[in-house]
Amino acid sequence: MRLSIAGLPLLLALTAAAIIGCGSNEGSRAVTLTGAGATFPNPIYSRWFEAFAAQTGTRINYQAIGSGGGIRQYTEGTVDFGATDGPMSDEQIAAVGGKVRHFPTVLGAVVVTYNLPELGPADALRLDGPAIAAIYRGTVSRWNDPAIARLNPRVALPDKPIIVVHRSDGSGTTYIFTDYLAKISPEWKTGPGTATSVAWPVGLGGKGNDGVTQQVKSTDGAIGYVELIYALSNSLPFAQLRNAAGNWITPSLRSVTAAAAAATFAPGTDFRVSITNAPGAAAYPISSFTWLLIRPSMADSGKREQLRHFLQWMITPEAQQMARELKYAPLPPEVIALETPRIDSL
Repeated sequence: MRLSIAGLPLLLALTAAAIIGCGSNEGSRAVTLTGAGATFPNPIYSRWFEAFAAQTGTRINYQAIGSGGGIRQYTEGTVDFGATDGPMSDEQIAAVGGKVRHFPTVLGAVVVTYNLPELGPADALRLDGPAIAAIYRGTVSRWNDPAIARLNPRVALPDKPIIVVHRSDGSGTTYIFTDYLAKISPEWKTGPGTATSVAWPVGLGGKGNDGVTQQVKSTDGAIGYVELIYALSNSLPFAQLRNAAGNWITPSLRSVTAAAAAATFAPGTDFRVSITNAPGAAAYPISSFTWLLIRPSMADSGKREQLRHFLQWMITPEAQQMARELKYAPLPPEVIALETPRIDSL
C-alpha cells in the first residue's frame, strides 16, 4: 500500500494514540496493594516496598499505625494485608474465621533507651529485667536507686527522677516488651500483663516508635523502649541487658540471631512463637520475629498473584540482605524452608 506524504501526519497521530492507549491500558492493570500495622519493621518494609515497586511496578501502600491497628484493619477487611509484632490471639483468629496466615519477615530487637547527659560514651548503662519492670511499675523512680546502682558500680548515676515513656497506641513493640517483662517479673505478669496495649502504672505516652523516640530524645532523665534502628538513627544510647544465662548483652544482629536459635518450629507450625528471654549465652533478651498477616485466598486474582510474588521475593537473599543493612536479623534458613511451600500455596 502506498501512503502519500499528506497522509503521514495522520498515520503518526494514530500510531501515537495507539501507543498511549496501550500504556493507559497497562497502567489500568497495574496492581496496588494496601497494608497497615507495625511500626517496628517500618524501616525495612519501606525499603522493601520501594525496591519491589522498582522491579515489578506493583505499588504497596503501607500505613505504620501500630500492630493493634494492623490487626484491627485486617479483621475489618480494609487492607490487603496486616502487620504485627505480636501474633494474633486465638480469639482474634476466630474473629476472622481462621482466615489468616502468619508469615515471619525479619527479626528485630527492642532496646531500652534513655536520656542521661551525665553519662559519657564510656558509661554503658546496664539493666536487668527486674529493674526494668520496677521502673515501669513506678516502684523505682530515681536514677540512683539501689536497684540500678548495684548493676552499675562504676557509673556515677544522677540523683534525679526517671521519666518513663511508653507507647500510647496499640503496639507490637509493646507486646514484645511486656512479654519479656511478664517472663521475668511475677508482679508484672499479674499486673499490667502482656498485650499490645496495657494499663501503664506510670509514664508518658508516645505514638509509634517515632513518638517514643522523640519523647526520650527531648526529655532529660527519660527512659523508653523502641526498635533498635530508631535508637541508632537518632543517636540515642541503649542499655546492655542481662540475659537468661546471666550475661550482659548488647543488642546486635548476632545477639538477635542467637535468640532466634532457641526457637523450634513443628512441621505444622503457624509461626506464632515468642523468643523473648531466650536461653543461650549470647541471646539478646528482648528479641522477636515480626509477621505479615495474609489471607489464605483473595478474591482479586491480580492482588493475590502480586502479594504471593512479594512474599516469594521477601525471603530471597537480596531482600534479607537489606534487612541486615538496617540492623534487622534475617530469617533463619529453617523458617524460610517452612515458609516457601506455604507462600506458593496461597
